[in-house]
Amino acid sequence: MAIHQVYETKVGLRDYQFQRLNELLLFVGRFNGFYKEKLDGIHLPIKNFEDLKRLPFTTKKELAQDQIDYPPFGRNHTYPTENYIRYHQTSGTTGRPLKILDTRKSWEWWTNCWVEVLKSAGVTQFDRCYLAFSFGPFIGFWAAYDGIQKLGALAIPGGSMSSEERLNSMIQNHATVLLCTPSYALHLAEVAEKVGIDMKNSSIQKIISAGEPGGSIPSVRQQIENLFGAKLYDHVGMTEMGAYGYSCQKRNGIHVNEKEFIVEIINPDTLEHVKPGEKGELVLTNLGRYGYPMIRYRTGDVVIYQKEPCVCGNPHLFLPGGIVGRADDMVVIRGMNIYPTSIEAIIREFPEIKEFRIVYYTEREMDQVKVLIEGPENAVEPLARLLRVRIGLRIEVERVENNHLTRFEMKAKRVIDQRESKVRGNVNGISI
Repeated sequence: MAIHQVYETKVGLRDYQFQRLNELLLFVGRFNGFYKEKLDGIHLPIKNFEDLKRLPFTTKKELAQDQIDYPPFGRNHTYPTENYIRYHQTSGTTGRPLKILDTRKSWEWWTNCWVEVLKSAGVTQFDRCYLAFSFGPFIGFWAAYDGIQKLGALAIPGGSMSSEERLNSMIQNHATVLLCTPSYALHLAEVAEKVGIDMKNSSIQKIISAGEPGGSIPSVRQQIENLFGAKLYDHVGMTEMGAYGYSCQKRNGIHVNEKEFIVEIINPDTLEHVKPGEKGELVLTNLGRYGYPMIRYRTGDVVIYQKEPCVCGNPHLFLPGGIVGRADDMVVIRGMNIYPTSIEAIIREFPEIKEFRIVYYTEREMDQVKVLIEGPENAVEPLARLLRVRIGLRIEVERVENNHLTRFEMKAKRVIDQRESKVRGNVNGISI
């Protein structure tokens, strides 16, 4: 049964959420060293969102420091280490990687969350799901692999293979669902074209993306769907939080699985809840991961929510457009707030552009931005013109040789920051 069929009203859902929250708080406040300290002096029960504000936020910086102070795993692992069966770590793209363990029960919760993602995309037991993923310590599609089996579908792992080998494996095994990042889907299509594999007329009917916000960017989604002749469904999750959101059959944004997560969207400056239609930072509390709980976790993801439910009928919180960007990705260039996802959305309207980089740099003591592209020369001027119109800023577009820019299997790193205060050395295979 899909989760949106469980509850008839939002009132029932809220009662259910806060009942589970109080059970979680009672437990972790006693047995979890990290939260025992953070929740000291908090009086239960928490009955509503106003009460919820009494609980302190949790940040990634806190968790990383806790693992430094209490190595190797920190104190946010509620049970003795011998009770844990799974090890994963964050990608480390925004700082020190977190080491995260799951008990058997917590991992089952992860798997159930992924089953909802699969069901929302229309995956059934008759599908053959291909996971184009390296299966390393990053959480990636590990839970998806178990969720596919729990659903009764066939899970085909694609670890330790080249892109061409993965493409051939999909064809030979008549895979109907592809799971990968949006960047890697585009790269697979590029490789398929080079080796003469026709993915547009293959058995792939659905693509479920994760790891990047691209799956909810209309131009990215359209380009991938055109290349594969398949429908693209987005999924959002975090190693430290869980698989919290998915796109529905309308594919116009992200639904948050409110059965398993309490959602808040705050102004990062005032820490107050924002109104519908306003940009804010996504704050989540997971309700079923007792082995590694996250209470009021500041995700750093920037979203917009709407008060009305999605037209698909799912009453759970809807985020049109999915993840707008990362709070720590936003930069101010000549007075304009710039998100890389906004630039990518425009670039992806040019299917002839195979790969790109966004470069921030300083010139005459002023911060600037330019875009490097792999594509034809005749795309340079139209792209620069469209960026000027849409972003409201002159952005230089520079063409580089084909295959000059690194391709990515997991999270793509397409931003190079060369500003005088932000020089980082060699990034993404380019000396800066």
